Amino acid sequence: MLRARRLVLRQWRESDLAPCAAMTQDPEVMRFFGVMRDRPQSDAWVERVRAHFAREGFGIWAIEAPGIADFIGFVGLSRVPGWMPVAAGGIEAVWTLDRPFWRQGYATEAAEAAMADGFGRLGLREIVAFTAAVNLPSRGVMEGLGMLRDPSADFMHPRVPPDSPLCPHVLYRSAAPAGAVSALPQHARKRAAEAGGDGAGQDGAQAEGHHFGPALRHHGAEPPDQDA
Repeated sequence: MLRARRLVLRQWRESDLAPCAAMTQDPEVMRFFGVMRDRPQSDAWVERVRAHFAREGFGIWAIEAPGIADFIGFVGLSRVPGWMPVAAGGIEAVWTLDRPFWRQGYATEAAEAAMADGFGRLGLREIVAFTAAVNLPSRGVMEGLGMLRDPSADFMHPRVPPDSPLCPHVLYRSAAPAGAVSALPQHARKRAAEAGGDGAGQDGAQAEGHHFGPALRHHGAEPPDQDA
């Protein structure tokens, strides 16, 4: 569990399943993804997220706003799948908030906590984020997090029709702060480094978590990343 100023990032509960499914069936929430999830697809995605946490020790958290709502969305870190044309094998930050919680700074606050955990406990050297070029709300969150766009890494998403306005994607990067020290044991750091990052392992929820396809993607986790 991670704590931010107003939020708690925690493991998933059974009570999160219904609001998560409802969120990813909202056309406005999913407008930059081009796809939505029904309840069985959403529940299956949550199971993959849980399995990933159990196996790797990091992943996508449910977000709670104490005193306001038990579930407002999700945020976390995910391995970029090998079929992506950029950053394959790297670690991306992802987020999606339910519509009533947009424009309150929650996405930025939650993503900051997840990324700090990645650079600290996991010892990552870099975290990326990407989204459809037209997804200005998500790009605003990335920039608010201090991430820098890498124009050389712009790409056409391989799972989006090439004539769709959602196909052109942009990628942002964030490097580990100077002096960041991993809390992982040495053997775990070595395995992560060999895989392309200092503390992450294969994902398992990621591609379906937030990438276009049978499951979806956020700018990544597939659902969206709204805020502000």
